[in-house]
Amino acid sequence: MSGREFYTQDASARASWRLAVLMGANSRTYKFALGQALLEFGQTGREDIPLAEFAANYSLGVVRHLTQNPQAPQTAELGEKDFLTVAQQEMATTLDTGRPTERLLAAAVRSMPTMVMQKFHNLRGDASVPHTFYELAGTGRQRVVHLTPDLLRLAQSEQAAILADELGARWSIVESSFAASVGRSLVEEGVAVDWDTLKITDKRRRRSVTGVVEATVGFQHGRCLICNDVLAPSEAIAVDHVFPFSLMHRFGSVGSWHGPDLDALWNLAPAHGACNGAKSDRLPTQAEVARLAARNEAIMQSPHPLRRTLQLSLKRGLSGQHLPSWLEFVRAVQTVI
Repeated sequence: MSGREFYTQDASARASWRLAVLMGANSRTYKFALGQALLEFGQTGREDIPLAEFAANYSLGVVRHLTQNPQAPQTAELGEKDFLTVAQQEMATTLDTGRPTERLLAAAVRSMPTMVMQKFHNLRGDASVPHTFYELAGTGRQRVVHLTPDLLRLAQSEQAAILADELGARWSIVESSFAASVGRSLVEEGVAVDWDTLKITDKRRRRSVTGVVEATVGFQHGRCLICNDVLAPSEAIAVDHVFPFSLMHRFGSVGSWHGPDLDALWNLAPAHGACNGAKSDRLPTQAEVARLAARNEAIMQSPHPLRRTLQLSLKRGLSGQHLPSWLEFVRAVQTVI
C-alpha cells in the first residue's frame, strides 16, 4: 500500500497528518517534537504563534525525551553547533527551570526554519502530504508560525487526543530504535506484545516501548476494525484478535495448528470494547479480513521497527508459503482454518 492509497481510504486532513507522523522517514525525532507543539498550540485556537514561543515548546519536548532515549541514531556524528548537541548541554538547566535556556532557544529558532519545518510535510522520495498544517511568515524577530485552518480543526477535533497518543507512540518507537541497548533487537527482530500490560516490547529484554493501541490505531485511520466507526477517546478500546486466538487451542486439541502465531502483532487490532465483546471467538468477516490486510499493508510503509515485525510474520508465518501481500496471507490463514 502506497501513501496515496492510504490517504484515499480517508481523504482528509487526519489522513495527511497520519502520513506525516507515521510514514515519513525518521533520521531524528524532530518531527515528533514539532507535531506535539502544533497540536498543543492548535488546541488554543491561536492562528499566529511567535516563532520564539513556538520554539520554546518544541525545545522542551526534545529535552524531556532526551532524558530517556537518544533522539538520533547513536552512530550519528553531532557537530558542536548541532541542535541536539546544544540540547544535551543545556538539558539540566532547562529541566530545572522548566523553560529552555537562552542558548537552547536561540539554537531552536535558528535551526527549525531550515530543518524540521521544511521537512514535516514531506514523505520519502519527492512526495508531500496533501494538506499543509502551518506556514512561516515574517522575518527576524517578527517571524511567526501561522497555523492553518486544517491544523486548528484537527487539534480541536474529537480525535485530537488519539492523534496525540499516536504521535507519542511513534516517537517512543523511533527513539527506542535509536538506543544502542535495544535498537538492534527492534530493527532485526521486530517487536513482541506483553499481554499483561498490552505494551509493545523488544524481544530480547522485554523493555516496554509503547502501547499496542497507540502504535497501531493510526494505521487503521483511528477506526474500530470490527464496525469501522471512529474510536472516540471517551469509549472503551480493546485489542482484538481478528482471527480468534482460541483457534490455536482448538486445533491443538485434535492434532496441531499449522497456521501462524495468532498472538502476534499482525493479528491484533484496536476495536471498541463492546464490538470486541460481541465478536467473542467468531471468525472474522470478509470485510474485517480486508481491513486487517489494509492496516498491515499500511504498517509496511512505516519505517522500522513495526514494519520489520510484519515482514517477519509475512515471511515465516505460514510454513512453506512465501506470500507477497497481506491480503493473500490472511486468505491463506482462512484456508488453514
